[in-house]
Amino acid sequence: MHPFHLNEVLGNRRRFLTHSGMGLGTAAMSSLISGPRIASASPSNLPASAGIPTGCQFAPKAKRIIFLFMAGGPSQIDLFDPKPELEKQFNKPLPPSVSMGQRVTAMTKGKAQMVMPTPFKFQQKGENGIWMSELLPQLSTQVDKLCFIDSMNTDSINHDPGKTAFCTGSEIPGKPSMGAWLSYGLGTLNKDLPDYVVMPSAYWAGKVNVQALYSRLWGSGFLPSKHQGTSFQTSGDPVLFLSNPTGVDAKVRRRMLDSLGQLNRKHFGEIGDPEIETTIAQQEMAFRMQTSVPELTDISDESQETLAMYGPEVNNPGSYARNCLLARRMAERDVRFIQLFHRGWDHHSKLPPNLRGQCKDVDQPTTALLRDLEQRGLLDDTLVVFAGEFGRTVYCQGKLDSETYGRDHHPRCFTALLAGGGVKGGIRYGKTDEFSYNVVSDGVHVRDLHATMLHLLGVDHRQLTFPFQGLDQKLTGVEPARVVKEIIA
Repeated sequence: MHPFHLNEVLGNRRRFLTHSGMGLGTAAMSSLISGPRIASASPSNLPASAGIPTGCQFAPKAKRIIFLFMAGGPSQIDLFDPKPELEKQFNKPLPPSVSMGQRVTAMTKGKAQMVMPTPFKFQQKGENGIWMSELLPQLSTQVDKLCFIDSMNTDSINHDPGKTAFCTGSEIPGKPSMGAWLSYGLGTLNKDLPDYVVMPSAYWAGKVNVQALYSRLWGSGFLPSKHQGTSFQTSGDPVLFLSNPTGVDAKVRRRMLDSLGQLNRKHFGEIGDPEIETTIAQQEMAFRMQTSVPELTDISDESQETLAMYGPEVNNPGSYARNCLLARRMAERDVRFIQLFHRGWDHHSKLPPNLRGQCKDVDQPTTALLRDLEQRGLLDDTLVVFAGEFGRTVYCQGKLDSETYGRDHHPRCFTALLAGGGVKGGIRYGKTDEFSYNVVSDGVHVRDLHATMLHLLGVDHRQLTFPFQGLDQKLTGVEPARVVKEIIA
């Protein structure tokens, strides 16, 4: 007898419990949740007009996002936000009128806060004379494409809550990541690759104070699990278990999936668990990815000119350079949200040599990514974001020496870079005080950045919701968030 039919006729304890206890539980749950409430959670019910993509409230300026996440907190004062007058404050204590008794980390609490100006030189670049550090010579050539938000700020003073807030909108673990929200709200742009792909760098120049990356940073939280990010591996199969086992070919795999799909659909009809539908859809996606992912990750069809543009590290799987090239290839194939993680930016000591190394890692590949997208006509509808979870303090941590000094975490102000996707280029937005310690004007909270990113994709952050624990949950949460319209072209 065929296994499928055998399963139909054989009764057992598990089947009995499914029909009795779980059946009654499903009926009880249905009586507790109103139909309209479930319907309102569906992204397909977001209003759409002629010419406006499903899930959008208005015409989008961008179709996709490439998020370059610099994990650890790059030093804005050494890279993007120069304060030349600080030379006069060298080795002087940070004035109480500047720190205003603000919260500091346990590493700084009770210790002297001595001002350390940046030893790196800055030059004005581009048509508008944007100041850029000597540490990013190639990215400096792209300033006319870049929007610098110098007034970024967050509530998080430590790495894990900072990364969690930047990726999910909340310091509390367990919320859906931004990519998951976009997959849920806007759906897919392609049928052969995931909506949301994550690529951590396999190695980096800064070898100290490197925090772990947790899969919840790209998880789906309370959203259906099909919306979670797919993490690409740096060795072996790009995606775990992508290859068939020995002795199993594509035809055998297809027959297995067909039979398994029949069982899963019958099970869904019995208990109505939406995760069963997710399982069916993801198994079918995995089957298609066995062809689409190897084609995506095979860069042998790239020209030597293109490979040279990204730099020599592009030939090393798992490098930031290789991941930047793959990000462009994913953009071509309409992956909705592409997130790169590059660690090693947490410089509590020996900042100068470590920061030089980190900048060498990302300078040429990031520049190449912007140029490559522009040359292929993709930058106009691709929003590129370059940011870490927070910035660094103006005061020194450790020995006050130009080659060994460090800086502590600083959530009060830092810089994020945006390009393409409907953002104005060649501008700076927001101002900080003379110590790069406090926002003076036009502050942009992480919530505001999220609201702006959604807006550029045609989504009103207030309308992209999901009912959970008695609340219409949003990426931007319950606190005020605004779209920074001043930076939108």
